[in-house]
Amino acid sequence: MAFFKPRVISKLTLSPQKSMPDRAGVAIAVIVKNEAQYIEEWAKFHLAAGVNHVIVYDNGSTDDTVAKLRQTLPQEALTITPWAQKLQDGRSGAELHNQVLAFAHALVNYGPRFRWMAFVDIDEFIVPKGVASIGEALAELGDAAHVSLPWHMFGRGGNATPPKGGIISNYLMRMRNPQDARYALNWKCIVDPARVTGVRVHGMDVDGKAEGVNDVGQHATHKARAEAAFYSNARLQLNHYYTRSDQDLQRKLAECLIASVELQKHAKRVMRIVDEIEADEVEDRAALDFLTDKTAAR
Repeated sequence: MAFFKPRVISKLTLSPQKSMPDRAGVAIAVIVKNEAQYIEEWAKFHLAAGVNHVIVYDNGSTDDTVAKLRQTLPQEALTITPWAQKLQDGRSGAELHNQVLAFAHALVNYGPRFRWMAFVDIDEFIVPKGVASIGEALAELGDAAHVSLPWHMFGRGGNATPPKGGIISNYLMRMRNPQDARYALNWKCIVDPARVTGVRVHGMDVDGKAEGVNDVGQHATHKARAEAAFYSNARLQLNHYYTRSDQDLQRKLAECLIASVELQKHAKRVMRIVDEIEADEVEDRAALDFLTDKTAAR
């Protein structure tokens, strides 16, 4: 019987890279696998929201994910890196978190070119509110180095199967208050790549400290982000389309249930989150309104 279970190494430290003198703009780093059904809408939205470059780590996609990205984004705005791997520490056997590895690679290799770098997933959309772009909202924060965006969790929205017309126009119901969540509370971040010293999925260290600001510049340590006073979505809102349709959800759950015990436990946790999201929902049209205003302004 094994009494030691190798853990996952989910934080890496690094030395910040020197920025290029002409660095500018906003980049997004994302790891993907078989997201052809949804990747085009995600890419088009962030292009409209003012993202200058998308850095994609392809974790072994076997569908048209990469082809659709190349069709959707200008060549100069897209970098694709193969990232199908599973690495372990040679001494302890602990797995190196593949997403953390990707984020660290993006910071070190591409970070010097950009003022800001965001780290999200394909089911997460950064929505500008009251401003024309993500970059405009970030410019209001001065020399901030870490911006925490809380999940705004969207459930199935009554969609049994993937609806025509995409995600943004068909998923308009989200959990009312993100800060009230017991299971569904977390953050993603936008950082100054030149000041990152520690890499995690949901929060990075800057200047050696686990702290930062919200989208209106209020400061807090990462541990204090769950406090009600820190919550804001005045300028930037992170929409997390957690389930998409019920068909999407059931497919993911089925993949877990035929896999390891750990993934079976994960499936149960997923359903706890879904129940929490859909127990008290409110309509949220922020992403749809942003696109409507963008279209009208053309």
